[in-house]
Parts: sequence; structure tokens; C-alpha cells
Amino acid sequence: MHALVSKAVFPLMALAWVSGSQAATVAGTVTATLVLTSSCQVNGATATGGMSFGALNFGTANSLFTEADGQVLGGGGGALSILCSSGTSPTLTVSAGANDGKSTGGARALYDGVANYVPYDLYTDSGHSNLLAIGGVINLAPSTGVAQAVNIYGKASGKAGLPAGTYTDTVNVTLTF
Repeated sequence: MHALVSKAVFPLMALAWVSGSQAATVAGTVTATLVLTSSCQVNGATATGGMSFGALNFGTANSLFTEADGQVLGGGGGALSILCSSGTSPTLTVSAGANDGKSTGGARALYDGVANYVPYDLYTDSGHSNLLAIGGVINLAPSTGVAQAVNIYGKASGKAGLPAGTYTDTVNVTLTF
């Protein structure tokens, strides 16, 4: 009888052992996170320090010119373009140039690298009635995620005795958003 009990008990013990080691399941979650910071693009490029906000080209004139006009153009030939994160309120501060106050007839001056200056001023309108002073601020509309055109115009004034040459200036611009 002992052999008969062994034959019956061992299979039952094996069945109990197998049924007791069934796989368990546990449910949980994964947390996903993305942190976005405010940012801007100037003329289609990510805004970084030391970047170009565009160029003001007064063109070519003879040395006896009386007035030359120009507009700050971005990389694509259109107006300066600012695109910032939605909800930001960007401002442009147009600060000092390299030759400010060195020539009568304008707050700013183009320099030929020798000793001659051509006075000029910046404006926010093509009719040159809204002067953009040194340190002037242009407040843009709150950003909706669509690029905004910023129009900045220049007017250079001729004066007697200017020699032929290339006259330049560099104006500092700060974008705050």
C-alpha cells in the first residue's frame, strides 16, 4: 500500500507546486515630460547672441547727394522678421552705433574709416516722421506663433566736402522676449 500512496501523493505534490508558481502581473505607468522654453527666430534663424538683425543699405550715390533712404532688410530681402513663442511680448531695443554723434545733421553717423562722416537717423515709418532715437524701443504685438515684420527705415543726409568712399556703421540691437 505504501507504494500506492507514493504513486498518488507525488503527482499531487507536483501539481500543487506547479499551480503555486503561476506568473503574477503588475500594472503601472510611465511619466513623459517635455519642458519648452520661450524662444525667438530673427529672419528665420534661431536668435542667439552676436547675430545679424539685417542690413541697412543706402545704395550708391554721388558725393554731392542731399538725401539717401534705405530700409533694414532681413536675410530674404524683406523687412526684418521676428518670430517668438506664443504668449511672449517681444521688444527690440535699437541702441548705439559705432559713430553716434560724430556728425551734425543726424544722431548716428556712417564713417569712411579715415576722418569723414555722413549723418543719418533711423525711423519706424517710411515717411521718416517717427524717429527711432538711440536706445529706442519697438514693442511688438504679443506673439501668436506667426512671424512679425518690423520696419526700420534710414535717412542719410549729404553735406559739403564728402570724399568718395564706402561709409559704414554698426548699430547694436537687443531682442527681449
